[in-house]
Amino acid sequence: MPGKRKLGKPTDQRMAMLRQQVTDFLDKGKMETTVTRCKEIAPLAEKMITLGKKNTIASRRQAMSFITREDVVSKMFKETAPGYAERNGGYTRITRTGPRRGDGAELAILELV
Repeated sequence: MPGKRKLGKPTDQRMAMLRQQVTDFLDKGKMETTVTRCKEIAPLAEKMITLGKKNTIASRRQAMSFITREDVVSKMFKETAPGYAERNGGYTRITRTGPRRGDGAELAILELV
């Protein structure tokens, strides 16, 4: 279950948004969004990479139940996760970039290490 931040959305909308953002992040490897969203997305993405490192049918099915696109799951299991085989967690990095011009929200870049 994700963290305790509600991000101004009801539970179903929040989960749909987080699933989509994790999918996009794992597809591209980098994402710019607000700091609070980064702090919610990072643990979920790390959990998906850990599932990819196990590389079993059960872990693939668990990843497919969260990630919204099948091609991203196959890319994660074949390319992304084997690159972190010797690493025990800490697959993501959050770098703060400053306030957003429109509303002053603190922006950050989330990237794979």
